Amino acid sequence: MSITNKQKTAIAALVAAGLIATGTVLFLGRSTEGNESAREAAEHAESAGHQDREHHGEPSQGKHEDAVAHGDQEHHDAPKKGPHGGNVYAAGDATVEFGMAEDGGEPKLKLWVVRDGKPLVANISASGAIKRVTGESMPIGFKITKDSLESEAAIAEPHVFGATASVMLPGVQKPMTVAFSKEEGKIELTVDQIAKAGVGVEVAGAAAVQSGVQFPGEIRFNEDRTAHVVPRLAGVVERVPANIGEQVKSGQVLAVIASTALSEQRSELLAAQKRLSLAQTTYAREKRLWEEKISAEQDYLQAQTALQEAQIAVQNAQQKLVAIGAAPATTALNRFELRAPFDGMVVEKHLAIGEAVKEDANVFTISDLSSVWAEFVVAAKDLGNVRVGQQVTIGSTAFDSKATGSVSYVGSLLGEQTRTAKARVTLANPGMAWRPGLFVTVQVLGPAVQVPVAVRADAIQEVNGKPAVFVAVPGGFVAQPVKTGRSTGKVVEITEGLSAGARYATANSFVLKAELGKASAEHEH
Repeated sequence: MSITNKQKTAIAALVAAGLIATGTVLFLGRSTEGNESAREAAEHAESAGHQDREHHGEPSQGKHEDAVAHGDQEHHDAPKKGPHGGNVYAAGDATVEFGMAEDGGEPKLKLWVVRDGKPLVANISASGAIKRVTGESMPIGFKITKDSLESEAAIAEPHVFGATASVMLPGVQKPMTVAFSKEEGKIELTVDQIAKAGVGVEVAGAAAVQSGVQFPGEIRFNEDRTAHVVPRLAGVVERVPANIGEQVKSGQVLAVIASTALSEQRSELLAAQKRLSLAQTTYAREKRLWEEKISAEQDYLQAQTALQEAQIAVQNAQQKLVAIGAAPATTALNRFELRAPFDGMVVEKHLAIGEAVKEDANVFTISDLSSVWAEFVVAAKDLGNVRVGQQVTIGSTAFDSKATGSVSYVGSLLGEQTRTAKARVTLANPGMAWRPGLFVTVQVLGPAVQVPVAVRADAIQEVNGKPAVFVAVPGGFVAQPVKTGRSTGKVVEITEGLSAGARYATANSFVLKAELGKASAEHEH
């Protein structure tokens, strides 16, 4: 069958139309696929924490992760996971895997380059950077090992970061950029969960911190207001109205003692008083007779001398009674009342009814607890930081209370064995909360210093035996190890591990520590 020219033209037109339609479909398919890839990369880039030109997140198997930018700005598909758990990138006839491994117990970033199924390390150079959730960026250098390139320094915890590396391969003119991120130890909490737990969030920043030196100390009696009461004469206890722990007033009777020695002294006083009365009468008579020229002057002078001697005897007997604190005369000559020297509390009692006591026995200890001493020892190297009159803050773990005072004494001598000097603070104690024997912490305050980064004291938690702050990140918190500096008890200086502007957990941060502990236990199981 022959085909005419008209028929040939029609067939050619149909074939051309079919080719155009097929090309359009293929083009639209590629466009749709490219849009899906771009949208997915944008979503990952939004959640990643990097600030460089290209955002890199942790890829999922079989999905696009981040668009990794090469020197020529060419867009490539997201990398897949490699045998070491890192991100794999193709570079011509070679592959580059970027991840983290713990060789020898130290976590380090690693680059595994493979060409023709064999590790390639010769003539390769790389450099990179890590960005933390705190905003801190740290450059990373790489060194060649047996089958890979690894970071020169170990990667410190927490292992929540984003990393990029620029790798120069042999035979390639431009370096390729690879990325890797990790979120190990992140405490995932929603906004509602954070609010329900009562976790407060604040921003780290500069603060005025009053520097100070802390010393362990102990509350003791104020020895200037403490008395060791002794009878000052021997006797037998008849009555003890005062009890240990009782608050007594000045002059209040503590005990009654029967003493033969006191009876003799009072008898001596009474006899001296009688002799004085007789001497006064004799002197008055002899003086009148001498003035009337009836008796001799010698009799008058003898009477005068006898009067003076009687007066001296009375004064002597009275002074003996005053010296032992006894009243001059009572109904019972042998009754001795032991009285409180000042207002205070009976803190020691060493006598009972019927007990025979000696004149130098320590039968009571009375202390005025409205004022106490906080004593602490100062090492020789710290003596320059502690001076009389310096302000201090005193606290105790036994109860939630603070007190302020000033250093009242610093010892001038060092102990031969301890090589330390004693120091103390005189502390007002109106509520008697500071009891002798209580262990305290004495912080001697210095001048206020402006520090660049400080956080609230309740934000500091101990994680793995080291101080840490829980930093707020999208979707939860991360335990960030820190190094602390000066502290006022309310504000703590951060010298390393946290940058100004970082958001951190304050109130109820211990809840996050508990959540971290549960997550660690589940991970171990």
